[in-house]
Amino acid sequence: MFHRVVLTTLLIVATVAPAPIAAATDHPDARITAALPNPTTPDDSGEFVVVDAPKGANLTLDDGEQRVSIVAPGGPVAVASDPDAAAALTDHPIVSPGLSLANSGETITLRVDGHVADRLVYDRSEEGAVLTRRDGRWTWWPRTLPRRPVTTHHEANATLFALPDSPAVPIETLRSADERLLLAGYVVSSSRVADELIAAHERGVRVEVLVDDAPVGGFPKHSARVLDRLVAAGVTVRVVGDPHSFHHAKYAVVDDRALVTTENWKPAGTGGKKSRGWGVVVDSSGVAADLSNTFRDDGSLPATRPWETFRVGRQFVVTDVSNGTYQTRVGPETVRADRIAVLRAPDNAERAVIDHLDGASDRIDVIQPSVEADGPFVLALKRAAARGVRVRLLLGSAWYVEEENRALATRLNDWADRTGNPFTVRIARPAGRYGAVHAKGVVADDTAIVGSMNWNRHSARENREIALAIDDPAAADYYRGVFAADWRASERGPPTSLLAGVGVAALVGLLALRRVEFAE
Repeated sequence: MFHRVVLTTLLIVATVAPAPIAAATDHPDARITAALPNPTTPDDSGEFVVVDAPKGANLTLDDGEQRVSIVAPGGPVAVASDPDAAAALTDHPIVSPGLSLANSGETITLRVDGHVADRLVYDRSEEGAVLTRRDGRWTWWPRTLPRRPVTTHHEANATLFALPDSPAVPIETLRSADERLLLAGYVVSSSRVADELIAAHERGVRVEVLVDDAPVGGFPKHSARVLDRLVAAGVTVRVVGDPHSFHHAKYAVVDDRALVTTENWKPAGTGGKKSRGWGVVVDSSGVAADLSNTFRDDGSLPATRPWETFRVGRQFVVTDVSNGTYQTRVGPETVRADRIAVLRAPDNAERAVIDHLDGASDRIDVIQPSVEADGPFVLALKRAAARGVRVRLLLGSAWYVEEENRALATRLNDWADRTGNPFTVRIARPAGRYGAVHAKGVVADDTAIVGSMNWNRHSARENREIALAIDDPAAADYYRGVFAADWRASERGPPTSLLAGVGVAALVGLLALRRVEFAE
């Protein structure tokens, strides 16, 4: 914390309209990077605006009613009227005095030597949230929730597996817990998973569970029964709400190991009853510590509540429970991975994945249930193909995404034909290998990325997602082998739709009779 105050001059100007936006000429690097207009303090004491400018720059902050002028000390500083209160709210050096920020909205203009350098506009504030600028976008973020960077760890054993082929791997990993078992999920409804959590608790392991508060389609009744059972046995279960749109991550910390998968903790996913998924267990205290920190961050959010409080008076919905059986075609494999990076959304995962795509020089293979047609990930794939990288994209064929995916596949394949770029898209044909694509996997040259993030802006920018980027040729070969088998099986003919032959009227009737979990 910094408590040193740099004295400045405060000029009050009545009803000054903001000037038109213009580029700064003398100091183009000066900009506004954050603001906290509505802290959870009496009278909003400690509110601040963060500006970043070269040392010696003559800065003016203006909100149309007040004007503050300072000489920049160099680097980011928090401009605040109450430096003592602000010191408890930010780690930035503080300069004073500052502007009084309206919770109902402001337009704040930054000038350098009289020239407009930057402008921040917000309509209304969010209590206790910092308005931050990342990759050119402004987003509200809880002040107490850190935005963590990508962290990289070296040389660790990694057990690679695919689902539904190897459902024993996640279960056996949970079973091995001796000291701690932290399980994070979107939905937890597997009785087998519950058995292992309760058994671990009974042998003295610290067991905690995090789940999402509002899964698509409603909170499943089967999941509620499983969570009731866990709490009755003494397991700590908490339900994550804001600021995450969805707590969509699927990982576990088991002592000093980390398990990350694309699949939910339910029969269809880690139970091996339906979904094509990818997973990895990493024997690394560093990776485990990273995920433990994320678990702690999300478990301590103001909107996170104990399950026993959350469930009171709540209605639950009946959803399908998968019960398919599939032959094991690819078994797990343990490799000594060179480097493993922990990616988190919304903190850093979008940029990190795109950097891997933009850095590929040979080939990229992607499997996703669906993708955002004009989103940043597909644009990165097109950039890769345009520079000669061989790109293959395998999309899901579940009935609720099949039409959209076919249209996108046609569009991208037509683009590749017109431009001569090596980009091919197929719609998955399970061919008895699995029930539906649920994996969110990437292999870019010698790096494999395994995790929960769907390829759309909402998942990358609003959800809590976790992925591991495994930089190792052997790991890349393993997942590329799983992908290649699914790719070959999808070469011939269209997949059989789950609702083939069902007319529109019958479909409407079916949806009226039962709730369907579309995304998960």
